[in-house]
Parts: sequence; structure tokens; C-alpha cells
Amino acid sequence: MAVFTEVPEEDARALLRRLDLGEHTALRGIEGGIENTNYFATTEGGEYVLTVFERLSFEQLPFYLHLMKHLALRGIPVPDPAADKAGDILHKLSGKPAAVVNKLRGKSQLAPAPAHCAAVGAMLARMHLAGRDYKRSQPNLRGLPWWNQTVPVVLPFLTPPQAALLAGELAYQNHVAASSAYEALPRGPVHADLFRDNVMFDGETLTGFFDFYFAGVDTWLFDLGVCLNDWCVDLATGAHDAPRAQALLAAYARERPFTPQERQLLPAMLRAGALRFWISRLWDFYLPREASMLTPHDPTHFERVLRQRVGYPVSLDGR
Repeated sequence: MAVFTEVPEEDARALLRRLDLGEHTALRGIEGGIENTNYFATTEGGEYVLTVFERLSFEQLPFYLHLMKHLALRGIPVPDPAADKAGDILHKLSGKPAAVVNKLRGKSQLAPAPAHCAAVGAMLARMHLAGRDYKRSQPNLRGLPWWNQTVPVVLPFLTPPQAALLAGELAYQNHVAASSAYEALPRGPVHADLFRDNVMFDGETLTGFFDFYFAGVDTWLFDLGVCLNDWCVDLATGAHDAPRAQALLAAYARERPFTPQERQLLPAMLRAGALRFWISRLWDFYLPREASMLTPHDPTHFERVLRQRVGYPVSLDGR
């Protein structure tokens, strides 16, 4: 998470004191990611993550923060936003919205085995089920309407074959979204960005999901597709990894069985997940914002994943 806003140490110290988290001892900017400003904040009481939100507004943020609080109360291992004495979990730093959450133990597993993928699948299903009674609602802000708005902006930067693929896939996803099968898909709050670097492990034990700031109400199958497109592909080629996918899907299904419509539309949602991240990476690559430590992700990775998903559809048994 790049540093767009330099937070003065005295301001961070005052916020941490107000949240009764102990006296601040260290503040360090976090590299990686491209949406928000993030710091590791160390106090006498423990370690926390301080986030200053660069795009999300004061009006939008309660959905994300209260979702994390809702999931944490139901036993899902997610960061729990810290409240002040008034019970507020949304704060202000440098004139921008901010939050402080506990730092999860463990580390990201960037070379996952099937056992790691199974743990992710099981916890993702539990998270979906735990969110069913969450009362707040907000659409996935990086869903189909955003794709329709953003594709015309990035098309001029592409080669003719790339532009044809992007425009054709967008038309296909609009067609899928208008179908009765899509309308029947189960839905609720989704993470929508559950990549390898947003999950923590201690050995093979999953210790937490984090970075919920792309969450929204969408189909659970789209969330699963996004997850499969990172955890269960070869990063060099974008090709499907069947053993990892089978482990993840079987573990998910043990917690929440799939519906007939989900079995029908998994190939389409895998394509949708690849399209979403190709579009956003094209946007960040060709229209970047200035930030300390900002390195945009390579957009061609998700172009490769999309071509694989179009050429080699995958069923819900992971093959």
C-alpha cells in the first residue's frame, strides 16, 4: 500500500492515544498496493495498521469498517477496527478518513500448496455465510458499471488485439449479467480482492483475511473467481493449476454447497474476475497517481489469465 499522504508522527501518536492503544513508539510506511496510505504503527500495547483512505469517502467507509467488525464478532479472523470512547471506528488524519486495526499474526503465503488453498476456500465460504445478516449495503464499486466506464478510457493505450479482447470480453460480461442464471446467483458482502498477499498464515494454519477496502455486495461466485484467479494459477503463464483449484473448491463446497446456477456460471465469473483486474491494472499503469513507494502492477498478467480463462474453461470440480 503506497504512501500518498505523509502522516506526521505527532498526529499518529495523538490518534493512537485517543484510541487507548498505548504510547506510540514507531511508524513505518508499508510498500505494496496502490489504493491507500498504510503504516505499521507500534505502540507499547501492540502492533497495528494505520490506514489513510485516498479514494473512499467518509460516506462510503462505514460499510467496510463495520463489515470487518461484523465478521470479527462472528469468529472470522479479520482486522478489527479500533473505536474511540464514543464508539467511532472511522477517524480523520491530515483531513482524510482513517482507521486503525490490529495487525494479524503470521505472513503471506506467496507460493501456496493445495493445503493453503483448501484453508482459503473453507474460510471464504464461512465469511460469505457470516455476512448474510450484515445490514449495510453497498455495491461492488469495481463491478460491471465501473468496467463499462473505464474500458473506453484505457482502450487507446492498447494494441488492436488487446483492444479487441477487452471490448469483446466486456460485451460478453454485459450479456452474462443480463441472464436469468446470473440473477439467481447467491450474493452478499464479498471481499473482492482476496489475493495471496491479503491472507495470513502460520505454517498451514490460516490466521486472517485483510484489506477489505474493495468489498461490496456482489455474487459469491465472483468473489470465488477472483480468489481462484490468484491462488490457483501459474503466475508466469496465467495457466490453471488443477490440484490447487480442486482443493480450494472442495473445501469451499463442504462449508457451502454450490447451486446449479453457480455450476453453470463459474467459467464466466472466472473471466469476469480476470477482466476486472486487467482493467484496473491498465488504469493504474497508464493513468497513475503520484505516491511515495508506488509501483503499479503489470497489467499483462491479467491479460494472460483472461486469455487462459477464455480458451480453457474450468468446472466447479476444479478441472
